[in-house]
Amino acid sequence: MSKEIAIDALDARLLELLDAEPRIGVLECSRRLGVARGTVQARLDKLMTRGVVRDFGPRVEPGALGFPVTAFVTLELRQAVGHEPMAQRLARIPEVLEAHTVTGAGDMLCRIVARTNAELQGVIDRVLASEGVLRATTVIALAEQIPYRTLPLVKEAARGAHPSG
Repeated sequence: MSKEIAIDALDARLLELLDAEPRIGVLECSRRLGVARGTVQARLDKLMTRGVVRDFGPRVEPGALGFPVTAFVTLELRQAVGHEPMAQRLARIPEVLEAHTVTGAGDMLCRIVARTNAELQGVIDRVLASEGVLRATTVIALAEQIPYRTLPLVKEAARGAHPSG
């Protein structure tokens, strides 16, 4: 049984460079990595096609936009409604940053932001008003200890290592 490695060391170095300097161009990447411009472009194209790299957009900090309150909301859904229609309804609420179908006590886990706790209550009320939501459990984040990151995972994938135990 052969296992396809998602990325190699050059891919990892390229992703690390793009993570550190997202506005860097392909030509500068090739210069710094010591490979041809066509190699960098081909690697980027491959990473995008395979879904490893999803986009090159800016990472926006909600707190800097005036939305410093973050909450994680677990939703219990009426099963007849379904996850896709619920996700479409949630996507219409700008403060819902992401939603995931999950296992456990709830059916969906959402990350929601707001300007204040009072506004958070209003956002949660809008979520609860969505057809099919039976119940919500909210946990307010007090401080971000590890920001969203993927670079350590990229390095691990490039090594081909498997976490133990």
